[in-house]
Amino acid sequence: MSTIEHSEDVEVPIRVAYNQWTQFESFPEFMEGVESVKQLTDTRTAWVAEIAGVRREFEADITEQHPDERIAWRTTDKPHQAGVVTFHRIDDNRTRVTLQMEYDPEGFVETAGDWLQLVRMRVVGDMKRFKTFIESRGGETGGWRGDVPGPHQRGSTYGSDQPVPPGTVGGDTFPPSDTLPPPGPVPPRNEPPEGPRPVL
Repeated sequence: MSTIEHSEDVEVPIRVAYNQWTQFESFPEFMEGVESVKQLTDTRTAWVAEIAGVRREFEADITEQHPDERIAWRTTDKPHQAGVVTFHRIDDNRTRVTLQMEYDPEGFVETAGDWLQLVRMRVVGDMKRFKTFIESRGGETGGWRGDVPGPHQRGSTYGSDQPVPPGTVGGDTFPPSDTLPPPGPVPPRNEPPEGPRPVL
C-alpha cells in the first residue's frame, strides 16, 4: 500500500473550497487522467480514469463527510484506494486543503508508476490545478452540505480487505490546537442539507 499526502493553501473561504470539492463531476476539469465522474447517489460515484497508463472504471463510496471539515472515500473494488480531504480555515479568505490517499498498485505497469512517483506527481499537480481552478473562478460551481457519518459514528468497521482512510483531524482553524476533544459523537449541525445531490 502506498500513501500520498499533499496540502495547498487556496485563496478562498473554507465554505467555497469545501463546496467545490463536493462537485465531483467537475473533477475532470482539474484532475489529470480523470475522464469522467458521475454521481450515482449521495454517497456513490462512478469514475473513468487513467491510472499510471492503465484505463480504469470503478466506483467509490463516500465513507464520511462533514461540511467545511472533511470528505473521506474508498473504492468499492479494484483498484483499492482510500483517502480523505480535509479543510482547515487559515483566515476568512484562505483555506488549507489537505489530501491524504492510500492506494494499492496492481501489476507491473502500476507498480513501476508508483516506483517512479508518477502517481504522487499527478496528485500534487491535481491539487495545484484545483487551487488555480477555484481561485480563478472566485466562487464554487455548486455545493452539497449534507452530512455522512463515519463508520465509528455508525458503529460499524471496515472489512479486513479494505483500506481505511487516513485519520487526519480537521478543525476550524489552522494550525489545529495541541489538545483534541474527547472521543464521542459529532455534535448535530445547525445547517440542514441544501437538498439532494443531483443524480444523472
